[in-house]
Amino acid sequence: MIRVVLVDDQTLVRSGIRGLLDLTDDISVVAEAADGAAALAAIEDLKPDVVLLDIRMPGMTGIEVLETLMRGGAPARAILLTTFDDDQALLDGMRAGARGFLLKDISLERLTRAIRDVAAGETVFRPAISERVTQAIAGKPAAFERLTLASRLTSRETEVLSLMAAGMSNREIGDALGASEGTIKNHVSSILSKIGVRDRMRAVLRGLELGYL
Repeated sequence: MIRVVLVDDQTLVRSGIRGLLDLTDDISVVAEAADGAAALAAIEDLKPDVVLLDIRMPGMTGIEVLETLMRGGAPARAILLTTFDDDQALLDGMRAGARGFLLKDISLERLTRAIRDVAAGETVFRPAISERVTQAIAGKPAAFERLTLASRLTSRETEVLSLMAAGMSNREIGDALGASEGTIKNHVSSILSKIGVRDRMRAVLRGLELGYL
């Protein structure tokens, strides 16, 4: 059973999402929270598999909750719930360690798939968000130094990174490119090493800033 903590200051939103998740056999909402402080307490106490976390809440935002968890050395596998109207918040969430983003009016199929993927260690990065983030950073100087020629991604690695940005798993990328899952795993490891990040979400963020996406 995948244990979920649901965090949103709007009671109707929490009720709607919980109602959807109650229809599943393998996902259980073990706690709800209406603010950041309550969220931190529930996450620390229950150590859920996945946290569904609203970006905008009074007092402490969802991003501040993630930053607090990171500083405490106990990051959570969190999916940020967003109305999709704040590009900077999306970037900040990625930097704070979010494992993905979902619209609040998401369908049951997409919601459950995202939760299962994140619980399994994957990320949920919708292509539309990639477009929004690309627009948000267009014309701004890169926050990271450009890669040297020796460490630049190969054309195949760039393809893999693009599919990572679409939220695809190693197996799905392998199927799309006609390669084995093990080969794709090696490509992902090479990408992370070359651009100096430790997870797929940060690889996508840095790939955007370096112009690969």
